[in-house]
Amino acid sequence: MNITFKLFATLTDYLPAETRRSNQVTLDVAQDTSISQIIEPFGMPPKLVHLVLVNGKYIKPEDRDTTTLVDGDVLAIWPPVAGG
Repeated sequence: MNITFKLFATLTDYLPAETRRSNQVTLDVAQDTSISQIIEPFGMPPKLVHLVLVNGKYIKPEDRDTTTLVDGDVLAIWPPVAGG
């Protein structure tokens, strides 16, 4: 199944170079693949994987090992953000 994987702010550096400008990549993943399993190959430090949304819905850290996606879902991740 295909999902859209989006990374924002400094996390775009973890995407393949040719996709960084659009900040997203289409991934072909197995139906039983968890969010954590999708994120892991990109090598992002866990402390930078702060805000995780599936189709705009927040996924709590404790649910990321068990939550799976369906075809067409959008997985979006933001790092911690500091304001000033």
